[in-house]
Amino acid sequence: MTAPRTRGTTGTRTTSTRRPAASREAANRRRREARRRAARRAQRKRILRRVAVSAAVIAAGAALLVLIPLGLARDPAPVCLDRPSTFPQAGVAGWSGEQLENAATIIRTADELGFARDGQILGVMTAMGESSLRNIDYGDWETRGWTNPDGSRTTSIGLFQQQDWWGSVEQRMDPATAARLFFERLGRVPDWPSMAPSHAIHRVQVNTDRDYYTRYQEDATAVVDVLSGPCE
Repeated sequence: MTAPRTRGTTGTRTTSTRRPAASREAANRRRREARRRAARRAQRKRILRRVAVSAAVIAAGAALLVLIPLGLARDPAPVCLDRPSTFPQAGVAGWSGEQLENAATIIRTADELGFARDGQILGVMTAMGESSLRNIDYGDWETRGWTNPDGSRTTSIGLFQQQDWWGSVEQRMDPATAARLFFERLGRVPDWPSMAPSHAIHRVQVNTDRDYYTRYQEDATAVVDVLSGPCE
């Protein structure tokens, strides 16, 4: 007689599908090793990218080291005495803008009157020492209270700080006319080219210290040389 089956059972023994512990550990090791290999590959890629960036930076720096000297070696932009827009934006020896324009007027006027480089330098030296190359409408009386030897007020104005006996206010305040007045008197000084520059100026300006203008000779020379380039 067959024994009755119990409800809910199949009568068949269930076989376990779980892997042995050794197999699971081996699989875990393989997964860990795969992750480590992936991490190493990612790290190598990061290192290669950094090396590539560093190489690019080094190459760019090397290119600059080559190109910058080449750029500096190029001829500077030409300067035209008659075109202030061509004057160096950074100035010359600390003089710039309106000052260089006034210096150009002095140089041009000197050239028109037949004064070469030495005379042009004297004219620029004078205006540097008298007005800092600015066409000012006041002078020593207003700034320092200085008077003439006879006690009268000084009336100096303009680039060359010329007093009343030099000419009218309009003449002294016009840079070209003021420069012309200066050079006409300089031309009447005997042997002025053989004199020390400041001493020759002193003979024209009749100032108290005949060596006063010497401090401006180097700057005036630089300004004249830079602005005297030929206009193309």
